[in-house]
Amino acid sequence: MQTIIWDWNGTLLNDLDFCISTINVLLKKRNLTLQNRDLYKEIFAFPVKDYYHAVGFDFEKEEFAIPAKEFIDLYDKGVENCTLHLKAVEILSWFKEKNTRQFVLSAMQQNMLEQTIKHNSISGYFEGVFGLNDHFAVSKIERGEQLISQFRVKKDKTWIIGDTIHDFEVAEKLGVRCILIADGHQSEKRLKSTGAVVISDLDELKDLFNSQKYPSF
Repeated sequence: MQTIIWDWNGTLLNDLDFCISTINVLLKKRNLTLQNRDLYKEIFAFPVKDYYHAVGFDFEKEEFAIPAKEFIDLYDKGVENCTLHLKAVEILSWFKEKNTRQFVLSAMQQNMLEQTIKHNSISGYFEGVFGLNDHFAVSKIERGEQLISQFRVKKDKTWIIGDTIHDFEVAEKLGVRCILIADGHQSEKRLKSTGAVVISDLDELKDLFNSQKYPSF
């Protein structure tokens, strides 16, 4: 049986523009350069502390925890207004019909992750949902290891599907394959630099998994 481990933010949840508008609130407050889509997708990175530093936050003047909490407070208040990507439910249903195991592995804090998935009425597609224990979005590797161990996931039949270079790094560390979607938080150019398979949107997944490149269901 094949397994899909989904990233959440930017991959299934379409929160790109909301994240940009939220970080811009913090940047404007500090008289720093505001972000647009193109700039954001070229700079955003994990751990997010590195991204904050890249866009101008000075951690000698304030601890990272201060803007991080500001962002999460604003994000938490508005994330319910974010919708799933257009084909998200359709592709989740398609994999379910193929008896594919599905999980979520996210850098979002665990309780918030569970709440946003529940809010979007897709909890039933997933055997397990794995977020982080805090809001600082450092790495998903340890949680991925726990997921694989707890659910006895077969690595040779598993793909991580995400929208960032970090998703590729996690897949490499976990010993599973990776597909990246250039419809989220990082640009297609950056994603292709990993050497991973890169597609434009969720709708391309059916053709990809029906092709000879991947084992048939």
